[in-house]
Amino acid sequence: MNGSCLCGQVRFTLDEPLRAVIACHCSQCRKTSGHFWAATAVPLDRFHLTEAAGLRWFQSSPEARRGFCQNCGSSLFWQPTGEDRISVAAGALDGPTGLQITEHWFTEDAGDYYSTEAEPKP
Repeated sequence: MNGSCLCGQVRFTLDEPLRAVIACHCSQCRKTSGHFWAATAVPLDRFHLTEAAGLRWFQSSPEARRGFCQNCGSSLFWQPTGEDRISVAAGALDGPTGLQITEHWFTEDAGDYYSTEAEPKP
């Protein structure tokens, strides 16, 4: 599956299968994404950068770093320190993906302007 930032200065491919999407509502994820962070994940050996001209990393905590495009600002990756996996923003993937959100984490930190209750599908 292919994905990229908004301007194309960061492009990547992921070898399937991909983990289901997890929505994280912690304050760090909300601040970096502008809402909540919705991401799939793969082991690093199934993650391939094909364009990295705009890629920059921010060590957001001792536990993880976040990858983003320095040109367009797209928030793309979350990588735990010392682990061989990477989380990838579901919204950066070229669709359709066939993925679904299956879990919500840190709902107690959710913003007061939205509900984490599952909305019924039409």
